[in-house]
Amino acid sequence: MPFTWEGRNGDSRMTAGGLHYPIWFTNLIHHGTLYTLAYKWPGLNEHPCSAIPGFSLEDLNRGFENARFVGRETLRRTPRRHVNHWRVGVVFPQLPPGNHPRLPLALGDIYVDENDRGTFWQVLQFGVQNLYDPEPDEWLVMDTFEHRPGTVALPARCEPPR
Repeated sequence: MPFTWEGRNGDSRMTAGGLHYPIWFTNLIHHGTLYTLAYKWPGLNEHPCSAIPGFSLEDLNRGFENARFVGRETLRRTPRRHVNHWRVGVVFPQLPPGNHPRLPLALGDIYVDENDRGTFWQVLQFGVQNLYDPEPDEWLVMDTFEHRPGTVALPARCEPPR
C-alpha cells in the first residue's frame, strides 16, 4: 500500500494507505503538536483526530540521538539496498542499567542508506502508538525516496492547538 512522508519547515506528515486500501491514516507534527488521524481501519467506527501538544520535529530527532547501531545489512529486494541498521527504543521508567522493571513503550528499527544518512529504505516500529493494530507493529518499505520539501497541512478534522 502507498506510504508517503513529507516535511517542510519543521512540520512532518506521514500517510499510509488510502481510500481504496484496508487502512488509511496520517500522523502529523504540525506547529509543535503531534496529531494522529485514522480515516479508515478495520473494526474502527470512530475516527477522531488525537493531538499530543508539546511534540516537535526536534523532540523526534532527540529521540533518535540514542539510537544503537545494529550493523551493516543488505536489503534483498530489487534493487538491493546497502544500509546501516539502527535501533531506537523508549521504555518507562527511564532508569540506569540494572535489575529494574521497565515497560517497553516503543521500538524502532530504521534501515538508513549507507551512503546517504538522510534516506531511509525500511522501518519497523512497534509500540503503544499503534493503538488500532492488534499486533502493535508497522513495516514501512520505500521503493523511492525524494529529497524535496512537501506539503504539510492540518486536516480539516483536526483542530489547531489552543
